[in-house]
Amino acid sequence: MFEHRCKTIVVRLRPGDDLEHSLSTITRKNDIKAGVIISLVGSLKEAHLRMAGAFQGTQLSGPLEIVSGTGTLSTNGMHVHIAVSNQLGETIGGHLLPGCLVYTTIELVIHDLSDQWIFSREHDHETAYDELLATPTSS
Repeated sequence: MFEHRCKTIVVRLRPGDDLEHSLSTITRKNDIKAGVIISLVGSLKEAHLRMAGAFQGTQLSGPLEIVSGTGTLSTNGMHVHIAVSNQLGETIGGHLLPGCLVYTTIELVIHDLSDQWIFSREHDHETAYDELLATPTSS
């Protein structure tokens, strides 16, 4: 029987790093064909999110704590959502867009499932978005 081995990638992002750009770079450098964000915690000085049903992003000013982050990553695209809270604890979340800049740090843990899966994105005429297509590897 073939034994699948998954790789875990742990990265600390630094002040001023763009979260979306960093995720793309990490995915490309590690040749992640199918990745899942296990943990994404830290803070942002600015956030750029697309809210549910919106066609354009909303810019938020910080400092903001990331209270949740989840998503799928691959060299074929990503789908990531984050929730952030302000100094009053008011929380808002949405689809990650470029322009989410690290304030102090982001601690990121990615589980690489590329040994078992390939994630790609295909346009879905029903939703009008590029949606996940998960294909098992033929190992």
